[in-house]
Amino acid sequence: MIRILHEDARQLAIAVGRREPGKTPTRMALRQDSFLILALWRLRCGARRWRIPGVNHLLRRVQTVVFGIELGNEITLGRGVFFVHPIGIVVGGDARVGDRVRFMGSNTVGTARDDGCPVIEDDVVLGAGARVLGPVRVGRNAVIGANAVVLTDIPPYSVAVGMPARVVRDAGAPLATDAVAAMVAYGEG
Repeated sequence: MIRILHEDARQLAIAVGRREPGKTPTRMALRQDSFLILALWRLRCGARRWRIPGVNHLLRRVQTVVFGIELGNEITLGRGVFFVHPIGIVVGGDARVGDRVRFMGSNTVGTARDDGCPVIEDDVVLGAGARVLGPVRVGRNAVIGANAVVLTDIPPYSVAVGMPARVVRDAGAPLATDAVAAMVAYGEG
């Protein structure tokens, strides 16, 4: 568990992109709510795996009350997932979230019907209020604009905006180096 948390800290430091002289990635990560949320979620997973009664439920309530985030029991979170503004984020069902995915706030990842849950690949940015619903795949390095509703697959290195989301920049077009700048430039919201 310590090794996994250290890797989360390292990946989170990469996702945040800040380098502070004399500070280890772990020290930098400890100042981020994202790291604490990931640590609680990993402890919840450990409590379920080790069959410690009540701990998962208690820690889930702590996450919800303290951070305003709801992470389901069956989800998979990659390393260094960055919850920029955790209030209102819901990840449910058996959704799979890759490494260094950025949640900007008030996001929903899951399903409205029991037809499957999303797979979000590595280094994706989900704009504020974005929803990813159903058995869809969001490709690596994609940017989902603010308030977009993703109901179909999004290719890697794409920018998708709108309700329902449509790709406005495809995999063949170069993206801005800063994914957040790309979201602002091509997003609706």
